[in-house]
Amino acid sequence: MDFLKNIDFGQHVLPAAIIILSFITGLIVKKTVIKKLAKLAAKSKARFDDIFVKSLQSVILVWFVLIGLYISTSVLPISGDQKIFLGKISQALLVFSIFWFLMNFLSDAFFVYSEKLRERIPETSIIKNVIRIFILCIGILIILQTIGVSITPIITTLGIGGLAIALALQETLANLFAGFHILASQRVKPGDYIRLDSGEEGYVVDVTLRDTVLKQLPENHVILPNSKISSSVVVNFYRPKKALKVLVEVGVDYDSDLEKVEKVTVEVARETLREAAGGAEDFTPFLRYHTFADSSINFTVHLKCEEFFDRFLVQHEFIKRLKKRYDREGINIPFPIRTLITKKGDS
Repeated sequence: MDFLKNIDFGQHVLPAAIIILSFITGLIVKKTVIKKLAKLAAKSKARFDDIFVKSLQSVILVWFVLIGLYISTSVLPISGDQKIFLGKISQALLVFSIFWFLMNFLSDAFFVYSEKLRERIPETSIIKNVIRIFILCIGILIILQTIGVSITPIITTLGIGGLAIALALQETLANLFAGFHILASQRVKPGDYIRLDSGEEGYVVDVTLRDTVLKQLPENHVILPNSKISSSVVVNFYRPKKALKVLVEVGVDYDSDLEKVEKVTVEVARETLREAAGGAEDFTPFLRYHTFADSSINFTVHLKCEEFFDRFLVQHEFIKRLKKRYDREGINIPFPIRTLITKKGDS
């Protein structure tokens, strides 16, 4: 225990105590004050306060520790130059944490603000990451200036090296700008169901710095370069509206009463749209005869569903109900039949 007598409390223990006390204070503030603020923010209708508190939670403990570290440098048993250097490091870390807070807050707040615009800016990784990178770059430059590093040569070097970087990253930059073009043109947004001329189709999950992610109906992901989406012929089943026509091909035999067939089929179609999930109740279904086929008179039934995925259930329910009703009404859906006429004497 004799070594404790040789310890200078003011020089060794006090700096550590300041840092520990700052950490404990920050932990208490995070667990009590910030937690209460989060509950109050959740009760309000505004969303900016929720984003602010969420961003604050990620840095509040770090801020208290950095403040404690900055204060403790003034009582450390080190030279004046060392104290200045550690003070600058503490300031730099504090500035970085502030910009980290701003990065999280502003990237989320940007999309909340965009909801008030006529054309809402889609919340995608590419926009969020660009905002974050921009804020971080500014923060890094300010940090370098804080610790005494001149940023003018760095900016000059980046300007000169920009051409070389652009040449080396041609494909990456092409996909980056293609992603911005996709979002700016409003041709594709997250949540839309699209189909490319090359056959790929699915719901748009996200547009990243390089790729567009599609979620197919079997729940797997298709990852496509943004440049491919930008240069392809794309069918967007959600533009201009989500509602979608469902066309069902049907054929009845030549002995059928076509007026009765039309009446019965439309009744079944109305019933399907009214009762099946995803059916457009306000749509008036109809049919159009179009072909004298080999063994049947063919027609197309026009239905409507709320969105692309609903078409499968609407079509499924309509076919089941129509077959059951045709059987009850005595309307025949013929098998393909071909009559062969041969001359006498032919083998």
